[in-house]
Amino acid sequence: MNKPATSMPETGASVDALREAFGTDEINAIVRRGRAGEAVFLAREAGREFGTPLPAGWGWDSAGARERHFCTGCHGECVQTGARCSEHCARVNATGKRNT
Repeated sequence: MNKPATSMPETGASVDALREAFGTDEINAIVRRGRAGEAVFLAREAGREFGTPLPAGWGWDSAGARERHFCTGCHGECVQTGARCSEHCARVNATGKRNT
């Protein structure tokens, strides 16, 4: 796993931070799966690519992450709903339905 880190220093630093946060074995397994063709890890830096991209038309819009406020008890369900976390939680509490 060292070659991508040395040829992609920013990616390497990010992966190292993930290893520290979530455990080396866990992150290395995800990186290996991406390298083997599973769309679970992809890094692009300085014209280089390592891992496997998601199939065309699939993806995650990171713009929604800016909307997340990490409220107590939040599971991220309010992201990209157009509602603040507190509004979403109030709706869930009132209706008992999630992701509505």
